[in-house]
Amino acid sequence: MCDACLIENIKSQMLSRRALFTGAAATTAAVVATGLTTAKPALAQSAGKVVDLTHAYDGAFPTFDGNPGIFYEPAVKFADSGYQLWKLTIYEHTGTHIDAPLHFTEDGTSVADLAPEKLVCPLCVLDLTAKAKDDANAMVEPADIEAWVSANGEIPAGACVAMNSGWAAKVGDPLYRNTPDGKFAFPGFSKAATDMLAGMDVACIGVDTLSLDPGNSADFAVHFSWLPGGRFGIENMANLDQLPATGATVFIGAPKHKQGTGGPARVMAVL
Repeated sequence: MCDACLIENIKSQMLSRRALFTGAAATTAAVVATGLTTAKPALAQSAGKVVDLTHAYDGAFPTFDGNPGIFYEPAVKFADSGYQLWKLTIYEHTGTHIDAPLHFTEDGTSVADLAPEKLVCPLCVLDLTAKAKDDANAMVEPADIEAWVSANGEIPAGACVAMNSGWAAKVGDPLYRNTPDGKFAFPGFSKAATDMLAGMDVACIGVDTLSLDPGNSADFAVHFSWLPGGRFGIENMANLDQLPATGATVFIGAPKHKQGTGGPARVMAVL
């Protein structure tokens, strides 16, 4: 074969190969573009509306014992090092937080050992706002649960049942914790109600107040009965008034420190 023929043959093969690669690249780009345009709406739809059920907190956030629940100490200063971080001293039961079984038992389940499948569950919201307006120590009673079931259907096994008393709006007010004369006063669950929920295999209960028990409780009956049964609670929840009675899934970002009796949590609901 002559040199000229050989050169023409190579050029022809290179052009054919270039056309093949160009076509493949165009096809791939089209597929990727199509995938992206279809994936984004799908992801948005699957994520749904997210409601943050967590209060941001600092040392001024109300606590059960009245003492600051978190202290900040500068560990590295930006002016000195070009970056910064805090040393934190945190009490487990402060802000929006979890009460693990170990909180009221000597050897119960710690917050680190809560089953992951119990931290993602259907959320049922009980509206206690009307009762709480008339009684600062109002309680969720079995009749309230029965009324909820009558209106919304059965409470699913493994659900989180949360009380919306409207108390979250009082967080910046001393009345979130006390009456003007200094007595504990805030809504909670009755033991009769939590006994009923335990029989329904509910995984956890939640409140928008300082305690699972009402403020005037003298015996922590709910804590002593609910938690030792291997169940847990969430206290100081926020934004429950933004959710329907049923239809949301709650994601509970529990801390995972060993031997923890509870701890601050990031709690989200998805509709």
